[in-house]
Parts: sequence; structure tokens; C-alpha cells
Amino acid sequence: MLHYTPKDLPVPKLHQLLLGGIGPRPIALVSTISEDGILNLTPFSFFNCFGSNPPMIAFSPSRRGRDGSFKNTYLNLMNNKECVVQSVTYSIVNQVNLASTEYPPEVDEFVKSGLTPVDSDLVKPKRVKESPFQMECIMREMRSFGEGGASANIAICEVIKLHIAEDIVKNGIIHPDDIDLVGRMSANFYSRASGGSIFELVQPKFEIGIGYDQLPGFIKESHIYSANNLGAFGTSQSIPSNSEVENFIEEFENLQFENLETSEEAFYRYQRHNDFKKMLKAALDLAKKGHPKSKTFFELTAKCAIENKDPDFAWKTAIYSGKIKS
Repeated sequence: MLHYTPKDLPVPKLHQLLLGGIGPRPIALVSTISEDGILNLTPFSFFNCFGSNPPMIAFSPSRRGRDGSFKNTYLNLMNNKECVVQSVTYSIVNQVNLASTEYPPEVDEFVKSGLTPVDSDLVKPKRVKESPFQMECIMREMRSFGEGGASANIAICEVIKLHIAEDIVKNGIIHPDDIDLVGRMSANFYSRASGGSIFELVQPKFEIGIGYDQLPGFIKESHIYSANNLGAFGTSQSIPSNSEVENFIEEFENLQFENLETSEEAFYRYQRHNDFKKMLKAALDLAKKGHPKSKTFFELTAKCAIENKDPDFAWKTAIYSGKIKS
């Protein structure tokens, strides 16, 4: 491990370390308006939601790193306490990047970025037409920490109206594949929160898991499972009984698979394709032949199943592996 005390690091170095380790960060595309009626549009990646009753969000229009001066968004917020915060999606990421340019206060970033301003219902700043998720906000408080370059100003805002594109909502939920959000990383790196990067986890607060401490010893002691795998096992609400495992294996042995091979080479081929059902079929056959790596085959099968979100299959295979001699 590298060890740092923040006060001993140059601010730019500390800034990059923080941004590298804290991410991906959601991006707030914030529109404000100046005293002279000039529109301002700027992205901020120090941003998140902090409550729903009332709906509160916060973002940081921090001081400029080079000279500690205030950004236009900060000045506009201090003047009229209003803003609109939009989500940044992949379809507009290059335009948002343009809006991040530090143009002079008299320059309208809507014009520079090519994004379309539309009237808000309750606040003066404009909404961004191209963003599918828009929040009209009132700033309730601005908290400031430090006076030097890159010091934090935290704008705490209450959402007073939401505008959400209908086509991103499925069964009352905004689906990540449809909104296609972009997250900020360090340096010039971004992340796209859709497609293969999306996965689901059942939250333990709704379904109380047995916990790591209740896992059978032979599972915790295995060199095959990662700590992350063990955490996934621990979120299950119960452990299958021996009779359930025996019935599962008996029924599985009677299943027929087309073009099935049960050699060691075939087992590892199935593993490369995440086909844990064929892996189990091959493992059972190899175990009957007395293969010395039979226990490992069953554990690798259980590992594949838990990583591919089939905990019941994984549990029963893992427990069965405990019956196999090393």
C-alpha cells in the first residue's frame, strides 16, 4: 500500500488521487442564469442525491484550482439561488465536454455546446432539452470549506420539479440501459453505465442473508472461492438441506444434454463459456471415474454459478463438493 497524509501532497496530486479512487462519479449538468440574464451551463462530477423527503441533491462548484477564484455557477447560485440539474447521457457527452470549457462569464455555454435551452416551469434557469432527466432546484444552502485553489463549495439544493423522458421508464423504474448514463473517472477517463457493465444484486436489507459467519467451513476454507464469492453466498437466506442437495444431483444426473463431452478438456471449455450446467454434468462424470481433481471441478462449477447469478445451483453444487474427498 502507498500511504499519504493529504497536507504533505501538492493539491493537484491529491486531487488526481481522490478522483482516481472515488468513482465513477455521476455528472450534474447544471444550468444557472446571471444577474444580466446570461445562461450558464457547466458539468460537475462532485455530485449526488442525499435524501428523498424532501428530495435533496448536492454538487460542488469548487474554486478554480489555478487561482482560487469562484466559478460562474457559484456566483449565479449565490445571486438567485436557482438552478436546473440534468443527468449526462452518452448521447450528449461530447457536447457536455464542450460546456466544461471555462468560457468568460458573458459566454452562453448552450450556444457553445449546441445543447438546446427550454423554459423551466418553476425556476428561471433553462433546462437542457437533450437530457432525459432534469431537476428544477432551489439552493437551500451553500457550504464552503477553505479559500485556496480547488477548495470545496457544496451547493445543497432541493428538487422542486422533475422532468423525465417517458421512454426511459419501464415498470416505474428508470432502466440503466435506456437512460445510458455516463460517469466520471480520473484524468480523461469516463465510464458508460449500460450494457455489459450493468449487473444486479439483491439488497440484504430486503432479504436478510445468513452472513459470512454462517457459511460452512469447507466453503470458507476452499482456495477456489474468492472473498467476493463468499459474500454472494452469504446473501442467501438459507442453506439447502442435504436431502435437497441429493435430490438436485439425482435429478441433474438424469438430464440429457446434446453434444455433451465429459472430459477434463471439455470441462474447462465449458468454464470459459460460463456454462455451469455442462460443467456440473462433466464434473459428475469425471467424479464417477475417480478423477483426482473432482472436488476442484465441483467448486469451480459452484463458483461459476454464483458469479452468473444462480445461487441455488451454486449452493447445492458447493455443498455436494463437500462430500468429495480431496
